[in-house]
Amino acid sequence: MLNDSFMTALTPSPFAKGETEIFIEPSMANRHGLITGSTGTGKTVTLRVLIEQFSSMGVPVFLPDIKGDLSGLCRPGGGNKKIEERARLLGLNELSYEGFPVRFWDLHGKEGHPVRATISEMGPLLLSRILNLNNTQSGILSMLFRYADDSRLLLIDIADLVSLITHALENTAEIKGKYGNMTSASLGAIQRAVLTLEEQGGDLFFGEPSLVLEDILEVKDGKGTINLLSAAALMKTPKIYSTFLLWLLSELYDLLPEAGDLEKPRFLLFFEESHLLFTDTPKVLEEKIIQIVRLIRSKGVGVYFITQNPGDIPEAVLGQLGNRVQHALRATTPGEMRAVKAAAKSFRQNPKIDTEKVIGELGIGEALVSVLDRSGVPAPVDRAFIYPPRSSLPPLSSTEIQAEVRSSPIFGRYEEAINRHSAAEELLQRQKEVMAREQAAEKSSVKPKPAPSSAGRSSKTKDAGDVVSTIAIRTATNVGTQIGKEIVRGMLGSWLKKK
Repeated sequence: MLNDSFMTALTPSPFAKGETEIFIEPSMANRHGLITGSTGTGKTVTLRVLIEQFSSMGVPVFLPDIKGDLSGLCRPGGGNKKIEERARLLGLNELSYEGFPVRFWDLHGKEGHPVRATISEMGPLLLSRILNLNNTQSGILSMLFRYADDSRLLLIDIADLVSLITHALENTAEIKGKYGNMTSASLGAIQRAVLTLEEQGGDLFFGEPSLVLEDILEVKDGKGTINLLSAAALMKTPKIYSTFLLWLLSELYDLLPEAGDLEKPRFLLFFEESHLLFTDTPKVLEEKIIQIVRLIRSKGVGVYFITQNPGDIPEAVLGQLGNRVQHALRATTPGEMRAVKAAAKSFRQNPKIDTEKVIGELGIGEALVSVLDRSGVPAPVDRAFIYPPRSSLPPLSSTEIQAEVRSSPIFGRYEEAINRHSAAEELLQRQKEVMAREQAAEKSSVKPKPAPSSAGRSSKTKDAGDVVSTIAIRTATNVGTQIGKEIVRGMLGSWLKKK
């Protein structure tokens, strides 16, 4: 039996008002959601209000700040005439303003804590997407990952990947004999794609220390932490942006335990400009995304997509989004008109509302809303006004954001990059040891012989074998602290971190 204080914590404030006040049922918030509408119709304010509600419920969230205008979430609002007018319109005589716990992140490390992932954690499937590889090249990249796994070569940063490809180019015949055919031309194409990625800032994203999920799952004084990813500059490389979010989704799915039916979500992930997730996405990756979206709610995680048109989302994903907010869609072309009709049909109809007509009439801050009730049934669509936010609308300055970052309890945990012994260093070390043995053999006028079977090794070849064994043991020791005895890859091919 839940005590009264817990029940109070789970009672959300409404985020919109139509015929009645509308709120997302906490136990249904992990059934995913969708916020759509043309530019300038109020999607960002709706996003802000929902995030405030979830944080108040004690649910941590992660969202990208595409326009750089959400940093004010950490400060109380007030003094905005438009907000005050909306409050009076909705009968909110006393709108209480408050700030929320915000943690700032930035893949470039300028407007927040640096966010990193290792090459191994990203995995070959998602990395192929970032590199824009074709099917043949993607297959070869998967071979290289398997070779690295078997050879105990830990892939942490871009330098490791470049070294691995260079090693493969120099030892193509040996590697393809066990792992499959790979041509120098394809390896060269992958190498060029990696160097291009490095020029785009991939060298900043790939590395250590990598993101620890516990640092985005925190609840502070009963409020869920709002993890804000600085994405204004990141949008210049949309594939890095979208693939990072897919990686985070995969990490949450792979590492969080099953949760069953919870009174509120464990975590919510928001995808701004979510059409980018499905642009030029290989079929195999799209199928895995659909599968994760379907299954991840059992981990207590909800996924919310924000885009202009519901048609930007594959039908198989769209059907799983139970909580929907549709702002105005402007339709002038036949294609846009078809999109409006499709959006109207996606709601549970309300006989009092001509949904298709109303979508084009909605004003700024007004929306068609349908959410799931406690039993998981969509409510009939309602025309509603979105409530005003309680946090500050003006964004923080760069100086203020830096002050927030420095005062964070995790400051210093991610700021300094770590460059430890991994594939690049190990391959170089192995090469030096081989050269040293060859030079020693030349000096003694003894040609190196092929290693015989273990049953009949001579003392000299046994010593050489012991050297190789020592290298392997040391490599396993360097790698073993992170990957254990064997590497396990998750739903999207990323390496599962040991908790």
